[in-house]
Amino acid sequence: MAAASNLLSEDQFLCSICLDVFTDPVTTPCGHNFCKNCITTNWIINVPCKCPLCKKVFTTKPELHTNTFIVEMVSQFRQSAQQKASSSSSEQQESKPGEVPCDVCTGTKLKALKSCLVCLASYCETHLQPHLTMSGLKRHQLMDPVENLEGRMCTKHDKPLELFCKTDQTCVCMLCICSDHQTHKCVPLKEGYEERMVDLEAEIQQIIQERQLKIKKIKWFVNISNQNSDTEIAEGVRVFTTLMESVERGLFEIIETIAAKQKATKKQAENSIQELEQEISKLKKKSTELKQRPLSEDHLHLLQSFPTLKGIKSTKDWRNVGVCPRSYDGTVPRAVAQLEETFRKVTEKLVEAELKRIQKFAVDVTLDPDTAHPHLVLSGDEKQVNLGEVKQDLPDNPERFSHNPCVLGKQSFSSGRFYFEVQVKGKTEWDVGVARESINRKEDIPLSPEDGYWAIWLRKRIKYKALTDPPVGLLFKLKPKTVGVFVDYEEGLVSFYDVEAAALIYSFTGCSFQEKLFPYFNPGLSDGGRNSAPLIISPVNHSE
Repeated sequence: MAAASNLLSEDQFLCSICLDVFTDPVTTPCGHNFCKNCITTNWIINVPCKCPLCKKVFTTKPELHTNTFIVEMVSQFRQSAQQKASSSSSEQQESKPGEVPCDVCTGTKLKALKSCLVCLASYCETHLQPHLTMSGLKRHQLMDPVENLEGRMCTKHDKPLELFCKTDQTCVCMLCICSDHQTHKCVPLKEGYEERMVDLEAEIQQIIQERQLKIKKIKWFVNISNQNSDTEIAEGVRVFTTLMESVERGLFEIIETIAAKQKATKKQAENSIQELEQEISKLKKKSTELKQRPLSEDHLHLLQSFPTLKGIKSTKDWRNVGVCPRSYDGTVPRAVAQLEETFRKVTEKLVEAELKRIQKFAVDVTLDPDTAHPHLVLSGDEKQVNLGEVKQDLPDNPERFSHNPCVLGKQSFSSGRFYFEVQVKGKTEWDVGVARESINRKEDIPLSPEDGYWAIWLRKRIKYKALTDPPVGLLFKLKPKTVGVFVDYEEGLVSFYDVEAAALIYSFTGCSFQEKLFPYFNPGLSDGGRNSAPLIISPVNHSE
């Protein structure tokens, strides 16, 4: 029996209803075999009863009998199939990471050999056999094993995606081209894939060229930066060498001056000491002579012949002669003052050169009427602003200042460097600087970097301050007439300059800008009519 079963194919043991190996096979009066449960269920649904194969109709539900021959043959076939499957499984490979596993295997998942687009499952060699032998399953579409089989099916028609619509640039099934894509140009997936690969390669090459060009630009910028760095280092070395030479020269001159004075003092003392020692020697000689005269000598003759005390004394009056310790007060301060003057001149030259350099980053700034406080009056060219006497009836849009008489520039900056100048001549109050986009424009808040302002101001005609937290007082020899504002966004720098004096007023350093920056202006209150002059955005003079 076992030998006979090896000559039979699996198709002979399949139920034509469930397409699987017989389970409890029974025979109908017309001689066809089915699973008992399959034919019973079929006759419950279909009345009158008829054979699913030969379509013979039975007026009454026939009595079904177990086909013992088929039962024995199926048993032998199952045993043989299990032995074959066991042998085959030992030879098949276990699924590894990255490989598609069999969806039917329980326990250890074997590597799938094929995927079925109809069943939406992947099968190892053993579980693939029904698709290779059963007539119903042979019609299914098999392909090399892939994951996510659901993604390969048309969600609308539940058919495999076999075509590519070039019009909509999407994959479609055969039924799609008869409905939504009827007038579209559809090609086989392979052709669409090849065309897409050509397009992608062209796009990739274009992106590569763009990136290579970007690399060249970055290298060019680095090269320019290196040159600028070398130039700046050389200039720094030159300036600081000059300053150090001035310091060394000043120190040498101090030492030399003090040493010369000390030498003169010492020489004077030595001369006085020498002269005094000479007088002492003469006096000692006179003393010796007196002691050597005989006591019996005529006293009258002695008194008449010996010099008087007055004659013994020197003709030089030493009472007012002396050497006082030399005072060097003022020597060092005067030398330091000279150095300060040297430093001031060097600094002025450096700032003047720096101001000319940053003026090259000048931008055309105009005032934004949509941000101006209702009391502000702007000129027709939007370059001047002052405080008006009457509050204007303007829409209270979110951009407009409602509390303080401020206005922003139209232009915003979120990278790079920019510079502009503001004329403040004749004013007793003003604010000038930059502000970030998100500042509070409806309330009276402190002007500080924490609140989004980097600015300086004038109050009460003489009080200048940099609006840090707390504010820093500023001193000027002469009041600035034009203020230059320079911003380096990436460097986090905001600097203010007195343009006429070519002097640095103040710098905010180490700033972290995360938003757009706008030029900021406040012409100040009227100050009893003394502050009527406007703030004027003036053109930048680029003269070398």
